[in-house]
Amino acid sequence: MEELTKTEERIMQVLWKLEKAFVKDIIDELEEDPKPPYNTISSIVRLLEKKGYVSYRAYGKTYEYFPAISKEAYAKTSFSKLFSGYFDNSSKSLLSFMVKQEQLSEADIEELKALINKKT
Repeated sequence: MEELTKTEERIMQVLWKLEKAFVKDIIDELEEDPKPPYNTISSIVRLLEKKGYVSYRAYGKTYEYFPAISKEAYAKTSFSKLFSGYFDNSSKSLLSFMVKQEQLSEADIEELKALINKKT
């Protein structure tokens, strides 16, 4: 699966949220101001279609786009790359990093302990 640019990923987030959309719907959903040009978003969506992330239904010259890959499948692939690339596939390294960066609250840590104890 080919990696997405930040802009492509942002468009995919909108499509996963809306489930299906025309280009104008995607633009309306984007939080930027001013809104990006129609042709820019249309080009990005066509690139996503070529990469296999998006499919479409044609209504004459108008296209309705929808995700061809689930958000969960993309998250799994992206996380796997992050996990192997930055943490050497080590859960200990990942959790240690999160604790050091104060990304885990005491409640989170207790939940993780409970999950680990339940698993063992």
